[in-house]
Amino acid sequence: MPRMAITRVAQAWGRSNVWLLKVLVGTRVEIRGAERIPRGGLLIASKHQSFLETFVLIGCVEDPAVILKRELQWIPIWGWLTVKARMIPVHRGGPYALARMNRRAAAEAAAGRQIIIFPEGTRRPPGAEPAYRSGIRHLYTSLDKPCLPVALNSGVFWPRRHWLRRPGTVVIEFLDPIPPGLDRDVFSRRLEEAIETASARLLSEAEAELAAAGACARPALPRPASLD
Repeated sequence: MPRMAITRVAQAWGRSNVWLLKVLVGTRVEIRGAERIPRGGLLIASKHQSFLETFVLIGCVEDPAVILKRELQWIPIWGWLTVKARMIPVHRGGPYALARMNRRAAAEAAAGRQIIIFPEGTRRPPGAEPAYRSGIRHLYTSLDKPCLPVALNSGVFWPRRHWLRRPGTVVIEFLDPIPPGLDRDVFSRRLEEAIETASARLLSEAEAELAAAGACARPALPRPASLD
């Protein structure tokens, strides 16, 4: 199967999941800021709270290339499809593995693809203290492309490592692009501040929606640490 055909199937699968969540659970997905998505090669750096954004984001751009754990490509059928779709695996093995990933991502971005990465590396609970890894800094420098931050509140309605799905409105918001060419430290601070500030705002929206709906009691969500 051609690579783009696999991508289109994956995007259709993602849209069907969004529809099923709405019909079966009452969880709606709202996309904000789609008009901010630049055309062509791009780095997309997204907050990661649940499995939901992994299939929603690929449907928001034309030609996504997701950076994922190498082990995921060992999954029968699914892993083979990610290889055929030229997704970008992360090989755990020090600086050489990071350099290999950067070269591969730079080549895909130069070909006009949108590189999707979760800078914290794994799903984090809503409101948890940020834990951004250094890989995003090196990737930003290697690609020399705009970076589009993404904030969200998906973990409120689809908690990680939990069977629970809550009805409500998941918001995924594309923020203002960060231009290429910034100093690494300046870029890192700007990226983290943009994502964390917007995600805290979306978390408050989600909590207010649950409170208005009279949702059952649940543990209080921790607030993000100050970025000052």
